[in-house]
Amino acid sequence: MSAPATVLELRDVTYRRERKEILHGITFTVRQGEHWALLGPNGSGKSTILGFCGAVTHPTSGTVHVLGKQLGRVELQALRRMIGHVNPRHPLTSPLTIRDIVLTGITGTIETPLRWQPHAEELARVDALLAALGLLGKAEERWPTLSQGERGRTLIARALVCGPRLLLLDEPSTGLDVAAREHLLETIDLLDETHPEITSVLVTHHLEELPSTTTHAVLLSEGRVVAAGPADTVITTENVSTAFDLPIEVNRHDGRWTARARRTPARLSS
Repeated sequence: MSAPATVLELRDVTYRRERKEILHGITFTVRQGEHWALLGPNGSGKSTILGFCGAVTHPTSGTVHVLGKQLGRVELQALRRMIGHVNPRHPLTSPLTIRDIVLTGITGTIETPLRWQPHAEELARVDALLAALGLLGKAEERWPTLSQGERGRTLIARALVCGPRLLLLDEPSTGLDVAAREHLLETIDLLDETHPEITSVLVTHHLEELPSTTTHAVLLSEGRVVAAGPADTVITTENVSTAFDLPIEVNRHDGRWTARARRTPARLSS
């Protein structure tokens, strides 16, 4: 059996901003059907790397291949149409319904384009997706009235509606309470059944926000890779403590991770 197709490949990537190098020799490979997490403290380079994955940012040196195309040698708009992006800071200002928001994933816009009308097949596709994600009964509810959890699931549906090969999730649990977070993670886990061919990359700095279907991880610190590969070998007490520069105890139970700072014995006074 042949190996799954390569979806993302970063080779010795550096990135400079205002003459300061903020990424140093990043290398890892993501294959079809894998679910990766980009982990690390604030400022470690996660968002910049996600920009490469989304064909938004170009490296200063090294090479980035996305869906078999090298950045700098491909028409970006065509490539981006094969990538779904979930951003909890979605800049919507109009009170669109859930159904209309998902339809904007077809047009690639934030608002509904003037004089644009979806075809019957597109409406059917949207409703099938809403049903799969438990939103069909709320399809006519409007963005301002939605809970944060409902907004998260709506944005996942929007990202999936065009059948992308790659799904990017940029801190999707931002702003959610515990119940909403758990519901959202259940939705992400469900994609392993409803969209088994899709590859995903999720950014977070909280281990508790990792779906149980996470297969691989890149752990970052100060723009460098601490470890990259299968999740169980990367997300360890030793590696996480190194990345966050703090003794952190990592555990996994029922497919989910937890992290807790280790207590250090108080020094005895002389």
